[in-house]
Amino acid sequence: MAKRVRITTDLRAEEKFASYPRGVRGKMKVLRKQILSAARKCADVEEVHETLKWGEPSYLTPIGSTVRIDWKEKAPDQVAIYFKCTSKLVATFREVYGDTFRYEKNRAILFGLDEDIASDALTECIQAALRYHKVKALENLGIQN
Repeated sequence: MAKRVRITTDLRAEEKFASYPRGVRGKMKVLRKQILSAARKCADVEEVHETLKWGEPSYLTPIGSTVRIDWKEKAPDQVAIYFKCTSKLVATFREVYGDTFRYEKNRAILFGLDEDIASDALTECIQAALRYHKVKALENLGIQN
């Protein structure tokens, strides 16, 4: 059930989206939409701050771990959603979802530019990150797969 979430957006994040190549910009906007949609489905997420961290669009909540998204010229055929590498987020996603996703070590889920991004599994991963400080002690971060 979607609810109202207060979203504040830093102008620098909007500028970053505008700077992506045309074919990439659409995928990045799909990732952004997936993150904000996931936040609206979390009963205890009341606000999301969209900003830039390390030059990447980033999403922060008071109860969560930062979620970042980006496309890089050195890997031009993919976009990524990044999670804090010292958390147990990606390790848990790998354990719960196995080869549903492609992973970059313990820090990211990768998507090809021609891949469908939106999925219930990705929503659950994002929600776990946005609520990380509330779920980190739960088995599988509370993900019910």
